[in-house]
Amino acid sequence: MPDLKLSLLHLVALAQRYPGVIAGFGFVSGVASFFLVERHEGFARIIAVAMLLGWVWLVLERVLSEMLHERFGLRLPPPLLRYATQMIHQESLFFALPFFLASTSWNSGQAVFTSGLIAAALVALIDPIYYRRLAPRRWLFLTYHTVTLFAVLLVAMPLILQVPTARSYELALGIAVLLAFPSLLGSITVPRWWRGVLVVGLMLALAAAGWLARLWVPPATLRLADMALAIEVDDANRAPAGSLVEIDAARLAAQGLYAYTAIRAPLGLQERIQHVWLHEGREIDRIALDIRGGREEGYRAWTRKQNFPPDPAGRWQVRVLTGDEQMIGTLRFRVRGEEAGG
Repeated sequence: MPDLKLSLLHLVALAQRYPGVIAGFGFVSGVASFFLVERHEGFARIIAVAMLLGWVWLVLERVLSEMLHERFGLRLPPPLLRYATQMIHQESLFFALPFFLASTSWNSGQAVFTSGLIAAALVALIDPIYYRRLAPRRWLFLTYHTVTLFAVLLVAMPLILQVPTARSYELALGIAVLLAFPSLLGSITVPRWWRGVLVVGLMLALAAAGWLARLWVPPATLRLADMALAIEVDDANRAPAGSLVEIDAARLAAQGLYAYTAIRAPLGLQERIQHVWLHEGREIDRIALDIRGGREEGYRAWTRKQNFPPDPAGRWQVRVLTGDEQMIGTLRFRVRGEEAGG
């Protein structure tokens, strides 16, 4: 046992001497995980499970440390625990971040969430900020900790459990809030009776904030591989016959319009999405369709709209949404009036 303790202390000394190596490892392994996940669905689940096991250790770190001490007489050095926590944050953020970068609609509020994850990942890499600015502020570190766990769960849940995005969001939010309980309890120093009430109130506030913010959170494991608006779709090849961004009102009324999307999703995942048609920002129609994950080119599906308002001229959008309104992407086109159409 003394040999193990010496090895751990030696590991801590190396980490302190070469902090950039740990940061580089977190970055490289996280990004490499994304590309490996892209090509091997089975490997994706292994990585996701490994990430969650790391978080289980992080949440139960105090309990497990006490068990090690009581059973083997081994007390883990505090610097090792600090570096382990930082590494889990690094690995988690750089595992999840590429998924969010690929699925973010940058012209929407989702850009705020993903930009926040980018900033969080950079903080995890920069020791002076992580240890001197973030870690000493308990409430800020708790927020950082919870958001990181939430991001990992949003990626891992569809990969592991193959549950739809809406359901995985609910599960991820619930788990993140519940696992924040020990940290909240340890951070609040008011008398015991009031502490319980305050912790419950803060957990409810966290859950409410997370639910209201869902429209700003990208659906991490869903993204558009292709999208187009077309007058016709080739059924045999399951592809649009051309693509347009402008159409005259007469042709639109006579032929209607197809909204074509190819959406990438994990193998085994079944998802209901919506094509929401908007004219000058006002919702006109909402058409649901089901997709299945597993195809590298994305699941190809389309909806057709034939009934348009008497005066359809102006700007149109087709928003591609999940069942709980998370944005997957947007198609835009313009309808010319009769005079403009000639």
